[in-house]
Amino acid sequence: MMHRTRPGGAAFKRGTAITLAALSSWALTVGLTDTASAAPQDAHGTPRSSYVALGDSYTSGPVIPTQVDANCARSDHNYPSITARERHVISFTDVSCGGATTAEMWQAQGTNGPQLDAVRGETDLVTLQIGGNDVGFGSIIGTCAGLSAKDLTGNPCQQYYRAPGYDQLTLKILQTAPKVARVLREVHNKAPLARVIVVGYPDLLPDDGTGCYPNVPFAAKDFPYLRDTEKRLNLMLRAVALLNRAEYVDTYGPTVGHDMCKAPADRWIEPLRPGAPAAPAHPNAKGEEVMAQALLNTLSSGARHH
Repeated sequence: MMHRTRPGGAAFKRGTAITLAALSSWALTVGLTDTASAAPQDAHGTPRSSYVALGDSYTSGPVIPTQVDANCARSDHNYPSITARERHVISFTDVSCGGATTAEMWQAQGTNGPQLDAVRGETDLVTLQIGGNDVGFGSIIGTCAGLSAKDLTGNPCQQYYRAPGYDQLTLKILQTAPKVARVLREVHNKAPLARVIVVGYPDLLPDDGTGCYPNVPFAAKDFPYLRDTEKRLNLMLRAVALLNRAEYVDTYGPTVGHDMCKAPADRWIEPLRPGAPAAPAHPNAKGEEVMAQALLNTLSSGARHH
């Protein structure tokens, strides 16, 4: 991420509020009229696709059995793989990779080549789930967990990120928006007839703002702060999708009530010490299944509006 002089004070906060309001307005009002050619169908009328999945670890499914790519911590039971099997696609290429940022769309990541290289002219379905690592999911979790002991009943993490006089995480989300937009433009350039779908992030923390220390070691009032930060990230992804001729799949709504604070039998996101095969603060197998179903519902609807 480029470093620049960051504005501060009331003017910046007003500007940030205006920008977020604009994103919200776009997400509610922008409609698309662009349509792509219909996908080929099998003898039973089921759409068939040449499907490419792009994304980070929430897409790849680290630790979830069976791992098929150690470099990228990729599972054959992640949501793209489930979707490909359910849709009986003509061809399927999953290049999602744990730790990926928007930069890895253009550059190799270990043995994984630039993810956009997998998108070709004949590709007619592309899913993209990216942006969490650009914002800094991992470092945010580590920082907030480390600060929690300073004030377990307060909001030390929120205070830390707002110390400059503005919210640094909101700024990171806004800075990530043009990066995601650039990825979508390149997908359209490489596969002009593809149906392009941006997949949002699932509900990581209780939607009602309650906490569950020490299972998830954040201070009590930082739970709603971090919840709202994720919602801002998803709002940005929705808006950027709409503005760049792509659809958006909400995975937050379908996973509410199954966050990392819930009991092992009820959670679809594992806590920082997972009780099921999954990476910390990531979907388990059930979480990937639910994200797949959200994507399948969108694909089955055939809708091009958002």
